[in-house]
Amino acid sequence: MDPDVEAVVVLCTVPESGAAALADRILEARLAACVNLVGPVRSRYWWEGRIESSDETLLLIKTTAAAVGALRDAISEWHEYDVPEVLALPVAAGLPAYLSWIAAHVDA
Repeated sequence: MDPDVEAVVVLCTVPESGAAALADRILEARLAACVNLVGPVRSRYWWEGRIESSDETLLLIKTTAAAVGALRDAISEWHEYDVPEVLALPVAAGLPAYLSWIAAHVDA
């Protein structure tokens, strides 16, 4: 892995109807190099004192460590949920050319 490239995968679940639009908005803002839409997924979670269930799409967002803060803020603003899932997972290793490609396509 190139030690100068700090890649991050951000997880975000979105209602199926808005997943593509949110992914495109993230890409157009150059906050990520790639967004995979996985699903549908069935999410079960605690909300307002009870267990809820939703059909969602999981976004796997490939970005840089430097862009995570701006990406988190953008998702918080653009997402329809009051408390959207935004989990940033550091990439421990990867194909150097792919990691460089991520860095080249993210503005942060």
